[in-house]
Amino acid sequence: MEEKIISHVYRLTEPHKIEEQDIERNLREGWVDVEPTMASVCHADTRYFAGNRRPEALKKKLPMALLHEGIGVVKKSNSKKFKEGDRVVVAPNVPGYIYEGKEKNSCIPDNYNPDSHFLSSGYDGLAQSDIVHPDSCLVKIPDNIPDEIAIFSEVSTVGYHASSHVKDLLMKPNVKVALFGDGPVGYMAAAAIHFIWGIDSENLVVFGAEKDRLDKIDFAEKRMVTEYDFDNSPEEFDVIFEATGGRFSSSAINEGIKVIKRTGSFVLMGVTEDLVPIDTRDVLEKGLTLHGTSRSTTSDFRIVVNALSRNDEYMEALRKLLPKEKTIINNGRDLEDAFENIIANRQWEKAALKFEW
Repeated sequence: MEEKIISHVYRLTEPHKIEEQDIERNLREGWVDVEPTMASVCHADTRYFAGNRRPEALKKKLPMALLHEGIGVVKKSNSKKFKEGDRVVVAPNVPGYIYEGKEKNSCIPDNYNPDSHFLSSGYDGLAQSDIVHPDSCLVKIPDNIPDEIAIFSEVSTVGYHASSHVKDLLMKPNVKVALFGDGPVGYMAAAAIHFIWGIDSENLVVFGAEKDRLDKIDFAEKRMVTEYDFDNSPEEFDVIFEATGGRFSSSAINEGIKVIKRTGSFVLMGVTEDLVPIDTRDVLEKGLTLHGTSRSTTSDFRIVVNALSRNDEYMEALRKLLPKEKTIINNGRDLEDAFENIIANRQWEKAALKFEW
């Protein structure tokens, strides 16, 4: 039996402006009412807030509550899988067939299906007092994972899902892997490659452009792209991940093409608004396989959460991404101020927002 839930929503109505609205949700059978407690901030959220998206995209997707990387506590459950008080990670990708109450009838993976509803990308995200979510898109948080680590589950799943495209290669002995990108996404992807797939530091290299960021990595070899001689380097890597995005995507991809082995696999993770020039001549000559990857599914969340729960070193590695202080959010103005501060003071660490409803 359905129940009406009133959610107090912090909605971005136009760039730099968040309004508070009360919106009615339906708690359907198999769905759960979750109160968001903590969230981290994705670069996509800041682009929406700052208005750094194409005007047609903003017009189509606003108004909208931001944030999709976070956790919450179950308030009410219309599912046998969860009970009141359970701490849960929210998987933000809701397949269209689940949203419509139908059976899956497509072979396309849920995270690539255009019918999916992704929180804070055209659909209200975690910046609301009550998020009504299907039980199949929630994962219970083990007691030994603290809230501030659990909020990094979503980005970690993106890295894990990217790596799953080449799982057969990663399971081979002495496979050589490189990752381009020293931001939080690259760091968490490299951590997943090391801690979940077991690629040791001798066989995992992270390329970056900022030494202070690379210095934070103690589970892989590090190389500065500004000092590395790509033109004269041997073709030594079986798999390369590109996790730079933006204007650096092109240089990272083309540098990676120079050092990847013939018939190697290249996983593209970085997002950019612009077209990216790629040296297709060497892609063809080397017989490379390019994998596009985006987002993740609930099954990825289960694997990442389980891996974190079983490995204190993995949790400690993610702890380096935490800022010195959490930002408390009591109202829409607090959230506005938090976003303005994030934009004005770009940090390597991920913002950690704590909601007090």
